[in-house]
Amino acid sequence: MKKRNYSLIYLIIILLITYIPIILTMIYSFNESKITSIWSGFSLKWYEELFSDREIKEALINSLIVSFGTCFLSAIIGTTGALGMYKNPTKSNLTVESIALLPIMIPEIILGMVLLAIFSFMNFHFGLLTLIIAHTTFCVPYIYMMVKSRLENRDKSIEEAARDLGATKFRLFWDITFPDILPGILSGMLLAFAMSFDDVIISIFVTGTTVNTLPIKIYTKIKTGV
Repeated sequence: MKKRNYSLIYLIIILLITYIPIILTMIYSFNESKITSIWSGFSLKWYEELFSDREIKEALINSLIVSFGTCFLSAIIGTTGALGMYKNPTKSNLTVESIALLPIMIPEIILGMVLLAIFSFMNFHFGLLTLIIAHTTFCVPYIYMMVKSRLENRDKSIEEAARDLGATKFRLFWDITFPDILPGILSGMLLAFAMSFDDVIISIFVTGTTVNTLPIKIYTKIKTGV
């Protein structure tokens, strides 16, 4: 019982440390004062200014387009990659998997510089397309790992029973495999969306002069003064 109490206390402390800054940020967003450290009264004027800012709206729309496009492409590439590695186990799978996971291990500034060099060499027009490609590059591994985990931990006997009953490859995938891996795909897509929507460093390298995402816009506004 004492061990359980210690574990619960530890968990509560960690959650408080994690969420108190977020909660305080939310509360002080309603602060009337320009100085964030001094509470001078409740007000919605900052939200009125925020939603009347045309540049912020455009940046938000760009971020949503990039994030949803990244989720869609990452889901297709990551899921097919995990299924291919699972269905065709070979000695080289470990090497291929290590290469596939490199984008999340390489520092963001290095990955951004490499992508910038590649897009420049290929004469790509920098904008939404380059942003989606770049974000897909580092988001695919997240979905790949989620789907692979679901594939390895599922009950294989159900699939074998379906084969014995004469199920085709398509029915086998659609009725058994896909429902099994769907939670992994969705959780991977949510993580990919969060990583894409939040990215600043790589986005700065691969965006165009006329296209801004919300994190970049906020970063540049803070640098020049809010």
